[in-house]
Parts: sequence; C-alpha cells; structure tokens
Amino acid sequence: MRTQVAIVGAGPAGLLLSHLLGLRGIESVIIENRSRAYVEARQRAGVLEQGTVDTLLESGVGERLKQEGLRHDGIYLQWPGERHRINFAELCGRSVWVYGQTEMVKDLIEARLAAGQQLQFEVSGVTLEDLDGDRPVARYIDSGGGRRHLDADIVVGADGFHGVSRPSIPAPRRRTWERDYPFAWLGILATVPPSTDELIYVWHPRGFALHSMRSPSVSRLYLQVDPGEKIENWPDERIWAELAQRMQLEGWSLREGPVTDKSITPMRSFVSTPMRYGRLFLVGDAAHIVPPTGAKGLNLAVSDVRLLAAALGEYFAGSGAGPGSGSAAGREYWLNRYPDDALAQVWRKTHFSWWMTTMLHIPGGPVPGADFEQQLQLAQLRYVTSSVAAATELAENYTGLPLRI
Repeated sequence: MRTQVAIVGAGPAGLLLSHLLGLRGIESVIIENRSRAYVEARQRAGVLEQGTVDTLLESGVGERLKQEGLRHDGIYLQWPGERHRINFAELCGRSVWVYGQTEMVKDLIEARLAAGQQLQFEVSGVTLEDLDGDRPVARYIDSGGGRRHLDADIVVGADGFHGVSRPSIPAPRRRTWERDYPFAWLGILATVPPSTDELIYVWHPRGFALHSMRSPSVSRLYLQVDPGEKIENWPDERIWAELAQRMQLEGWSLREGPVTDKSITPMRSFVSTPMRYGRLFLVGDAAHIVPPTGAKGLNLAVSDVRLLAAALGEYFAGSGAGPGSGSAAGREYWLNRYPDDALAQVWRKTHFSWWMTTMLHIPGGPVPGADFEQQLQLAQLRYVTSSVAAATELAENYTGLPLRI
C-alpha cells in the first residue's frame, strides 16, 4: 500500500493531523495498535484552549463541541479560607472550553471515516524503516494477522510516550530532559452535577485538589497522592471525605455521587529531541509530556499538529513559500523549521505546567524545609490573585498564547 503520509497512532494528534491534511488534499493512512472502542473510551484531558477550539471549528469538526462544550471564562484558585477567581475574558480576551478528549476523538474518527480515509485499528508489530531515505516504510501486522507494508513520503509518529516512533530515531541522535514529580493524581469520574461553574484549583496542607467537570451531569475530580499509592486503598468514601476536607470553604459544599471511573496517574515533565529525523516527524506525547496541572498536554499536541500540517501543506503543494521558493530547498523550508518552531511552544508550555504544578502541590515525603516551601507557595498564590500583571500572565498561558504559522 502507498500513501503520502503514514501516521502511527489514532489519538487526537494523529486523527487531527489526518483531518487537516485531508482538507489540503493530502492523503494519509492511520495505523493504531488499540481497538476503536478503546481509543474512544480512554479518559484523558478535558480542557481545550481557545486556539484548539478555533482549529476544530474552522476545520469543520466542532459541531458537537458548540452544542455540548462548556465555555469557561476563568478558573478559581483556593487555599484554606480563601477562593479567588482569575477572569480570563477580562485579562486577555480569551476563554477555554471543557470538552472531553474522548468526545474529540469520536468526532475526528467520524470525520475521517466520512471522508473515506483509511483508519486501521488493532495492528501489531509496527516497525519503521528507511526513515533517513526518500521512501520510508511502516511495516505491521493487520487485525486479521496479515503482514503489511505501507510506503509513504512522510511518516508521523503520533503514538505517545510508549510508542515505536521515538525509539526509531537512533539513540545517539536523541536527547531527553525529564523530571519525575514526588506525587501523583488520583482522578475520578462521578455521575453528579459539578459543584462549581468553573474549575477550582486547591492548595491545601494535605495536598492539592482539583474540581473539574466533563458535562453538566458529570464531575471530574482529582487528589494529590503519593506516587506509590494503590487505588485499592482508596474506596469511594475515603475519596469523597478527602476531597471535602481539602476543598472546604465556608458557604460552599461538595456534591457527591456514584464514581464510575478512578485511576492514579504519575506526574512528570518530559521533552525529547529531535522532533524530526529524516522523513519521520514526532507530534504530541511521542515527543513531550507535561503534568496535567496547566491543562496543556492535548493542547500542546494540537499546536504541534497545526505547525506540521501547515509545513506538509507547503511541501506537497510544491510551492515552498520560504527561501528558494519553487526549488527542492524551498519545498523543505517549512519542514526544516518545524522542529524549532514546535520546540518553542513545547518549552513555553512545559514551563507553565511546571510553574502551576510547583505552586499548587505539597512536596511529597519528608522534604527538608517543607514548611518554608509552603509559605513560598502561599505567597505566590496571594500575588497571582492580587496583581493584574501576574494574573494576566496566568490567563494568557492557560488559555493558550496565539500560534503563529
């Protein structure tokens, strides 16, 4: 089989890239090792930046988002006895939307199938070959057990942290930066209307807590726990009691309801370069991971995809709008720029996610000077909620800085 772009991974990054390329008349084939049901059901992010929402609407896959998404013009920051709102609309003129990644994936899969694009689920044994040549190949075993090879002009790795794409770059060429945080998030989905109109980020001596939501009838809540904690140690009653204690505020109460899903997620920051090796390009979690505190993971993947889709559009159009326009070098100009342009976004959002994380989470374990650190965190929270300049910086980064393509 032959295609212009072979995409490994049917998460939001791979699906959106295929969709945007299709709008430019560029063929692609997506291969995914999980089933469609699994991909559509896995719980991930739920807060979309302004730019992500604009991209979905402008590309024609935002109808359900318009109908079911919840627009939020701010967030709350809380510590014991105090809760303050950061008003995004007033501070930077942008907003965010609550719309589950699962729903975005469903929308994109429907759009890809409706456009007649190939989506192959439950493949195995994926290997990427000849990436530094002109005709890269993706080899795999399809869901029926048949051995396949997919010839392409470009291969895109959108298969996440544990995928095959990043390790396909020779080890001597790779460099990584990472930080494992001394805490994790215990997250639950609960069938109960949210107890708040906008997200509440809570600093508490017992640990961070977050009240989010997925719809007017489904709440999403999180607790900071030890990274070695076991989910079996947290029956529903204990979770609700701990949430209520950390989020306590006079005149406000937390609604409880049936818990339909719960899990523990480690917290880490991770960046890997290069994001291009020959004909292979990495997007999303294949190249970087951020802690979820700043709601940047999915949105950062969308930033990668928008940059790469524009670069591939120039490449396959043959125009090459850069220096040497019309020549082979001109066609490659934007592809060559992609790694640096993408990494500028990656490090900005990695920094913001680290900043939000370190401001709100209690250091795990017996950390020397922990009380000193807590006082610094409280001082930072008081500053952010009392200074227009500091609040604006948070608002601009949380809603997403404009992406220049």
